[in-house]
Amino acid sequence: MMKADIYEHFKPEERPFVDRAWEWVVNAGDYHEVKLSDFLDPRQCYILETLANRHPDVQIRLDGGYEGAERRRALIAPDYRDLSQEPMGLKVLEITSGDQKFLALQHGDYLGAILGLGLKRDKIGDIHVREDGCHVIVAEEIVPFLQMNLHQVHRVNVMTDVLNLGELRTMEKELEPMELTVASLRLDGIVSDVFRLSRNKVLIPIKAGRCRVNWRTEEDPSTPLKVGDVVALQGFGRFKVLEAGGLTKKGRHRVKIGKFV
Repeated sequence: MMKADIYEHFKPEERPFVDRAWEWVVNAGDYHEVKLSDFLDPRQCYILETLANRHPDVQIRLDGGYEGAERRRALIAPDYRDLSQEPMGLKVLEITSGDQKFLALQHGDYLGAILGLGLKRDKIGDIHVREDGCHVIVAEEIVPFLQMNLHQVHRVNVMTDVLNLGELRTMEKELEPMELTVASLRLDGIVSDVFRLSRNKVLIPIKAGRCRVNWRTEEDPSTPLKVGDVVALQGFGRFKVLEAGGLTKKGRHRVKIGKFV
């Protein structure tokens, strides 16, 4: 296969990951190597699966620690290996505290505290915030570092413990419902209403590549959104289009949004 062919369905900014993923696939299929990746987002998982399907001698396993995980590690291997029993290098970091302020901590607080230690997002899987503590799926190779260095989350003193995947307690992602009426289903218009920003203020980050639709960078403000789309605007958060249908008497679209909290 010509190398140019692998870029056919991907955006230019995705090329660095496409190159890396294709190298994993070729090494597995042609040189019998086995590769365990860091955590991949859903878009990267899709790219890797697409590339693996182009090589007849390669298989992959994706695992984020539980059914329905958003962020997953990938095991890329020759097709003759049994991957079902291969270790995926996943652990659960339990974060607890005796401080009452602990109850007010949110997803972004935990992620910020971990990244603030100098770790890359690629080493961290899904984060489940519960009333009695937080469970974070992490790459097992960073566990000793986290236990030694993670003592505070948003100025709240915390304790950490390491659990096996069987002890993971997941939490459904909470969506704050919003009902909007918009002139069109354009990306910039809906993002503007969801985050209560002026249209001009959302154009800048979108055109600068700081907006993602279904984990894929989207720089065109006029892109139409549809039901099921997940939109993230860097620095402001994420939302999902839950419903889009029906017009008001003035011809505006009724849209139901679920904002991740």
